[in-house]
Amino acid sequence: MQKIPLNLAGADMVLARDVFRNDSPAGIPICGKGTTLTEGLIARLAHLGVQSVYVEGHPVQQEGDRSLAEQLADLDLRFHKVGENRYNQLLLEVYRRHITAMMEGDGGRTEE
Repeated sequence: MQKIPLNLAGADMVLARDVFRNDSPAGIPICGKGTTLTEGLIARLAHLGVQSVYVEGHPVQQEGDRSLAEQLADLDLRFHKVGENRYNQLLLEVYRRHITAMMEGDGGRTEE
């Protein structure tokens, strides 16, 4: 899942969260999670003042974003001193699956 400015959203991207007016989840959603964006829908959201949306996967590379390989290498580096502890290894695997799922587009769901 990735939060992107609405002006970077494109047709065929899928919303990963409900969209609310003014990014405030206090009211009724104006567009639901799982909705596939179209150019017309993006224009309507812009007209309603929506600034950003959460989309599935990681479709937009923004300045400062790191690749999946870079994130996993950093994670391995952070856990390298506790490699012998099985609980830390389990935790490392949970983080690896979560990061991979977020970058690959299934919204953070992992298969058990």
